[in-house]
Amino acid sequence: MRPHSTRGTQPTPAERVHAILHAAQSMTVISDGCHTEIHRLDGAGAGHIHLHAPGEDTPAPQQERRPVRLEFTDIAPTAVRERLRARVTVTGLLAAPYSDESPESTCMEFGQALLEDDRGRHFVSLDQLCAVTPDPITGSEADMLTHLVDSHRELVPLLVRLVQPRPAKGMLRAIPLAMDRYGLTLRLEYPTTHLDVRLPFATPLGDIDQAGTQIRGLLAAARRASHRGRLIV
Repeated sequence: MRPHSTRGTQPTPAERVHAILHAAQSMTVISDGCHTEIHRLDGAGAGHIHLHAPGEDTPAPQQERRPVRLEFTDIAPTAVRERLRARVTVTGLLAAPYSDESPESTCMEFGQALLEDDRGRHFVSLDQLCAVTPDPITGSEADMLTHLVDSHRELVPLLVRLVQPRPAKGMLRAIPLAMDRYGLTLRLEYPTTHLDVRLPFATPLGDIDQAGTQIRGLLAAARRASHRGRLIV
């Protein structure tokens, strides 16, 4: 099932790509027919490859420029069914053959980024990425979601009360799937399928310190809601 959402309450494709690149801990570099797995990135975007606009750096002779593809996967930090949330592919040109032995000297001329998620395929330009305001939750999302599941699991059924329309009968459980500056996403799991639902914050977060207030706001709204029937989580 595709996620239930309301316009303006979830990140744009450019925001999603920006967040995935900055949170990435690994990537696959594909160039000259070789696949190189890079792990433990430094958290500052692509980490081992500097992305720049065409013509920004001194161009290499055309015969030396080599196509390259960077692949990133966005995996849910919680134990939901089908944990893959999105894939990002960044394509461009290298001024020289890629080598993971000296990654700090590798520069890549950005071509385009492709986001593939449950909303479809979206191409994102470098200008769009540069225009994004960084999401303050990006670096803390995994810790916040696992803390909610491990230490406050009893609050998840309460949050399900906010889901509109009401969850279909037969739901097995609800688990936090994602969080960003716009809100929280729950995955409602059924015997043979699942549904992702957005619970938008009252206002987008300006900094990480506002997260607690917004989550408490969701919980307060959930306590005021009245859903009949038994929810199994």
